[in-house]
Amino acid sequence: MATLRVVLDTNVLVSGMAYPAGIPGRIVSACSQGSLALVLSQYILDEFVRVLPKLTRARFTPTEIGDLAASLLFRAEIVEPGLHRDEALRDENDQPVIGTLLASTANYLITGDKDLLALADRFPIVTPAEFWARHGG
Repeated sequence: MATLRVVLDTNVLVSGMAYPAGIPGRIVSACSQGSLALVLSQYILDEFVRVLPKLTRARFTPTEIGDLAASLLFRAEIVEPGLHRDEALRDENDQPVIGTLLASTANYLITGDKDLLALADRFPIVTPAEFWARHGG
C-alpha cells in the first residue's frame, strides 16, 4: 500500500510521458505501480489533455491521450481544488494547483514550475529531483 500521497503538476505528468527513463518518468511509474498514491484534480487532468498534444518529443494520438487521461483518472484520487487563494502566487493559473494540494492533504506537490516552487517555504512543494532524492529508489 502506498504511504506517500503526491499531487503531480501537469509539467511532471507531461515530462514523465516524454521521458519515461528520467526522474519524472520514474515518479509517474511509481504512481502507476501503486508505490505512491496519486492525487489530481480535474483542472490538472484537463491541462494535461490540453498540453500533451503540443509535446514535440513524443507524439500521442488523440486516442492515446484519451487512454492516458482515463488511466490517470482510474489510478488517481480526484479532489476538487479548495477555494484558498494565495496572494503570493505569481501566476493566477496556478491557484487551482495549490488548491488541489490543500484539498488533498497530500504529502507533496511535485512540480518544476518556478512560480509554485517559490512557495516551497510555506507548502510541501518540491521538484522531481528533490522528491526522488528523498524518496526514490
